[in-house]
Amino acid sequence: MSRFMDVHHGMTGITAEQLKQAHQADLDIENDEGVHFEKAWADPKSGTVYCLSEAPSADAVQRVHERAGHPADEVHAVPLAV
Repeated sequence: MSRFMDVHHGMTGITAEQLKQAHQADLDIENDEGVHFEKAWADPKSGTVYCLSEAPSADAVQRVHERAGHPADEVHAVPLAV
């Protein structure tokens, strides 16, 4: 499994509750694609949301987000971490 960081733009004003709901929507269906969403962060002022996941591919990450109703604008592989 590889790690991915995906980015969503245009979510200006997102609240903690809305972020939690969006993350839960991903968690509810992640197993269908063999993905595990580890964490999500948001900057309500800029409208940017970041999600960290482990998945077999970037496409699998995107399919989960699309089905959950919030497709990612970018999905980046994260091959190195410390």
